[in-house]
Amino acid sequence: MNEEVASTLRLLDEALARYVRPDTFPLAIRMLRPAEAIPEGVKVPSKTMGEQWIVCQSIGVARRYGWAIAVGREDVICPLAAIAFGFYKPTEEYLKGCVSVGMYCKDEPAATNLEAGVWRFEPGTYDYVCVAPLNRTSFEPHVIAVYANSAQVLRLVHASLYKRGGRVASTSGGRLDCAEIVIQTLTTNEPKVILPCNGDRVFGMAQDNEMAFAFPWAYAREIVEGLEGTHKGGTRYPITVAMRETVTMPPTYKALMQNLAEQGTPATKKS
Repeated sequence: MNEEVASTLRLLDEALARYVRPDTFPLAIRMLRPAEAIPEGVKVPSKTMGEQWIVCQSIGVARRYGWAIAVGREDVICPLAAIAFGFYKPTEEYLKGCVSVGMYCKDEPAATNLEAGVWRFEPGTYDYVCVAPLNRTSFEPHVIAVYANSAQVLRLVHASLYKRGGRVASTSGGRLDCAEIVIQTLTTNEPKVILPCNGDRVFGMAQDNEMAFAFPWAYAREIVEGLEGTHKGGTRYPITVAMRETVTMPPTYKALMQNLAEQGTPATKKS
């Protein structure tokens, strides 16, 4: 990793901490191509711990434990993620919605349509998905992901539109948020707002008050500039609220205040 990448990671991490204040570590994500070396300091669950993890679980561990994790074909035991990330070719049964009928869809036509909308890499394009907190990243990322509450994600939307304007356009299938975070963002090369899926909530421990915001690495300095610029413009987190008008007190409080005022000057401490 060169110094420019390292400098941008530090700058981004500091800006997110100052202007967004997420409860968990913001993440750097890189897809590793065949024969690309596992970055320094990155744990592969099947090799390092003798365990098999899934992508959303790995994201949860990275953002809560602060570990750098890489998972590939030998690690990922979620067949949906394994297909989406191109570790296995999709079967005909999968494409017809065999795992979606009854759980997410009424019948096979609906399930087929649901699977057709899943973001997927071509099989064999990548060997691993690598995830690490920004402050422990030893590689140049493809995607940055931040889990946060809706107000914090709102600030990231503001930041992403600061220079370009327009809108942040995202799609959601209510499942496979790992694919929406990584594959959707990398494929479209645009920032995205993502709803955590059931698997992320069960295995990645995503909370009911959390969403995710992802953006391509090329946006990193633009996001920093956007956070700084919109903050200076008065759009901030924590969100400022109207608190400066005189409030209304209960009648008994008003009577007591009137009584205190009628006593004259405040009592002074006797020496």
